[in-house]
Amino acid sequence: MKIGNFTTENNIFLAPMAGVSDMSFRKICRRWGAGMVYSEMISAKGLYYNDKKTAELMRIDSSERPCAIQIFGSDAEIMAEIIPKVMEFNPDIIDINMGCPTPKIVNNGDGSALLKNPKLIGEIVRKVSDASPVPVTVKIRKGWDSNNVNAVETAKIIEANGAAAIAVHGRTREEFYSGTADWNIIKDVKNSVKIPVIGNGDIKTAADAKSMFDFTGCDAVMIGRGAEGNPFIFRQINEYLRDGFVTCSPTPIDRLNQMTEHIEMLVAEKGELRGIKEARKHIAWYIKGLPNASRFKITVFKINTISEMRQALTEYITHLQ
Repeated sequence: MKIGNFTTENNIFLAPMAGVSDMSFRKICRRWGAGMVYSEMISAKGLYYNDKKTAELMRIDSSERPCAIQIFGSDAEIMAEIIPKVMEFNPDIIDINMGCPTPKIVNNGDGSALLKNPKLIGEIVRKVSDASPVPVTVKIRKGWDSNNVNAVETAKIIEANGAAAIAVHGRTREEFYSGTADWNIIKDVKNSVKIPVIGNGDIKTAADAKSMFDFTGCDAVMIGRGAEGNPFIFRQINEYLRDGFVTCSPTPIDRLNQMTEHIEMLVAEKGELRGIKEARKHIAWYIKGLPNASRFKITVFKINTISEMRQALTEYITHLQ
């Protein structure tokens, strides 16, 4: 898939997810077949004021490329000014978040709050696009709420101001992640712009991805929650689109082995205490539906060292075999 002057390996992407799509997870998803991965959200103001923790989120390993860095903010001047700092990490794409629904983001006028101000959206996209040496993309939602569904209008503004592609999540900000994603709005956006459209929302299986492509005509799909504890979904989708069936169905042991590697990567990347703490949510996703998952989750959520974690994982895997 071509985005501006950049071409991806395939059109199945890992969505940007705060607290989830860090380097470790991106590397795993890329290995399993994600055509492009996105960083966690990067605060433009955090970069502007030289916050070290913000800069750390932008580190990219060569094995995970192509990788997009996603920035968020609502001050067009600041967002354009920090582009050289973003480019120090050599992203393949710069993405602008205009869809995050969380209160702490929205209450500052960022994320999906921008959907209420189309004029500002145009200004931000134009200034960031002019400042960026790599293609700029934008991620939006269906609209602010059911009375303000403006994704088509917003997409046209984004295209007119220089963006190379647009991702559309088929829910309003009001819906957060509840209910069912509206794929009709993705189809409407696809029919209204010439730049590539990336569909996002409710892709949990390979068949779901095929259905979204067929129904909306979108150019790529973006997987978020469907990849949590399930990085295998990228290979499955690629296989299904190519062959019409899936052979890569992970066994419980496959899932646990990938989970074990993921935990080790997090500890190596972030240190023992932080790595173990951040691994807990991933563990809950990996073991969902497995025997004695609830009991095992209670056990691992009390663990703070990698040695204890290794022992617990070994015992759990042994009992499943």
